[in-house]
Amino acid sequence: MNSIIQMDPEVQESTHYSFFDLYDKQSFKQPARTTWIDGWKVEYMAIAQPETIHRTPIVIIGGAFQNFNSYKYCVEQLFAAGPIILIDMPSMGSNQQITNVDSGISAGTLELGDLAKMLGVWMDIVGLEKVSVMGMSLGSVVAAGLADQRPELIDRMILMGVMQKTRKSWRMLLEESLHLMKEQRMDEFGQAVILYLVNHAKLDVTRMSPTAKRLFFRQMAEFTNTEQERYDINCNRLLRLQDVPIPQCDVLVSCGQYDSFTLPHENAGFALQCPNMQFAMIANADHLPQLQRRKETMNLFATYLRGESIQHLDGIIPMSREQMQKIERRGEERIQVHQPFTHLSYRHSELCMEVGIVDLNYFGVLLDISEGMADVAAQYPRDLALHLEDDEGEFKIECLIFEIENQQIRALFKHGSFDIAERLLRFVARQKEEMMLLEAVG
Repeated sequence: MNSIIQMDPEVQESTHYSFFDLYDKQSFKQPARTTWIDGWKVEYMAIAQPETIHRTPIVIIGGAFQNFNSYKYCVEQLFAAGPIILIDMPSMGSNQQITNVDSGISAGTLELGDLAKMLGVWMDIVGLEKVSVMGMSLGSVVAAGLADQRPELIDRMILMGVMQKTRKSWRMLLEESLHLMKEQRMDEFGQAVILYLVNHAKLDVTRMSPTAKRLFFRQMAEFTNTEQERYDINCNRLLRLQDVPIPQCDVLVSCGQYDSFTLPHENAGFALQCPNMQFAMIANADHLPQLQRRKETMNLFATYLRGESIQHLDGIIPMSREQMQKIERRGEERIQVHQPFTHLSYRHSELCMEVGIVDLNYFGVLLDISEGMADVAAQYPRDLALHLEDDEGEFKIECLIFEIENQQIRALFKHGSFDIAERLLRFVARQKEEMMLLEAVG
């Protein structure tokens, strides 16, 4: 992957214009264009409108689940900033390649830094000398890698949903999704992935449509064998990730105000290390602002890419360095429950352990457990369920044990069921109401 193509400036300008297809309503029905690099396939679309085709191209690198159709309703706003290239590297997006056609090796051997290098080589091959890059979620890591390896190629960069180092709870949730998929519990897998990416505790303000959630679930639950292998490849790429390079170029770091997957303070922490950065949150959105607040998100991106101020845009929360340093690390407050004594059960036997709930929220729980039983619980880090009771009766939710210390268990809720997630939200709301009433009369 060392191919470098030098072009005469006039030829370069001519190539720039001929490279792009003029956009129309049928553009997304056309098959992807392809470039082969040492047995690996790069798929892309290059589309433009005449009014802005002369501007710096915008390369969009999506996350693990986006395909080109995911951006069908986003590109029209972005054309105000320049022509657009949608690109899928091997095993990402809708690129189904999981094996090199020449060597037969798995795409799982390509780390995210390798994909960034391949993207730079692809730009050389097609003759792109300067681009702006937009990386979202998994794509943000590839984008940051490109900026680190080939800074001369980058004009401006947008990173959305990014963190420099992965936290333990985040890795545990990814690993749990892999367990569910390998056990072929595909309904649970599909619901779990969505419940990890979408902040269910804030659905009242993010307004993720039930239709979008249902379609997203169906996509996950009905994964083919190839799609399951691609999910495995991309999850393990992320789990092996040590850190994300810090771009030195002009960069906008952005995230949803209620992102529970890559937390706002993690996005801000990454941005604070960038020497030429701006940071903004998209109000009333989580990890998927392009679905929930598409108009506001794309207006933010287009405004930034045109070099204009982002300070007074509707639905956008720009922040100073001082404000970024004060972002709350915990997204949801922990509450005490009215009847704290309950039990944990093991799904493969009659094992049952008495516990007391210290506090909880939608995402996790802190439990007291008797001396000696903590060691027993530690043997089943992903197979214990916490039993709760509400006006509808008893229900249980499976836990991932995060840490055990001094007869206390800190656990994440696994969230593999939409119904139980909704019931837990109602339970938490009722506990808040009861505690407020007790405080009022006490």
